[in-house]
Amino acid sequence: MGLLEGRIALITGAGGGIGKGVARRFAREGAAVVVAEIDVASGEQVVRELEELGGRALFVRTDVTSKESVVAAVNAAASHFGGLDILVNNAFVPSPNVRMEDKTDEMLERTLKSTVWASWWAMQAALPHMKLRGGGKVVNFYSIDVDTGAWLHADYNTAKAGILGLTRSAAAEWGRFNITVNAIAPTAMGATFHKLAAENPGFAEASAALRPLGRSGDPEADIAPAVLFLASELSCYMTGEAIHVDGGLHLPGYNSRPRDVPVREY
Repeated sequence: MGLLEGRIALITGAGGGIGKGVARRFAREGAAVVVAEIDVASGEQVVRELEELGGRALFVRTDVTSKESVVAAVNAAASHFGGLDILVNNAFVPSPNVRMEDKTDEMLERTLKSTVWASWWAMQAALPHMKLRGGGKVVNFYSIDVDTGAWLHADYNTAKAGILGLTRSAAAEWGRFNITVNAIAPTAMGATFHKLAAENPGFAEASAALRPLGRSGDPEADIAPAVLFLASELSCYMTGEAIHVDGGLHLPGYNSRPRDVPVREY
């Protein structure tokens, strides 16, 4: 018996990176997994992989900037598998890496929609289904970038700070329904990491060296177990928490100031 035997989970952005790693681990632990992903090819490929692992899976094309799409994905999960026990809000739409003074209202709006709003929509849509199941688990994605005030990510930092507020508000209010709501702040070798590593020789080694554990995280082997813990009954008495899953990177932190930006411009 796996830790998630008989459970039904929906994971946004499960077509690659951390989302895919979580989906694979959930399938190994017995969960039926809904792959809520905007890219059809990658979403369908992940479903095939989960089925090869012996799991049950469903792909639902999902645009997390659209309330209609997010709500439809949640309802599809409940309709296809008979309910919903676990919601993992992982997806987001990245914006250009530019300084805060160059970020546009449109960038902020899109980032807020794909993170705070998407999580809000999914959580509200999931609530009645979880209540029917006698409780549920919500895992949201926070970021170390908020803690360090990461340069060129002002809109992302703003949105992820909102995720923490949403997580704690829902944890406080939904405990009465036996629903736990927690967040993780992961760093791992996802698509962005591999792109930066390919474009910048030495990036992978430097990234690993920043962490007390001396290595960069693998989505399935290092990040997924933490999500599994929060999605399983192992964390039944834990809610409203934000956990760093980053090899210890949050201890030293990091300086993200671009080299071409002077310390003072006055």
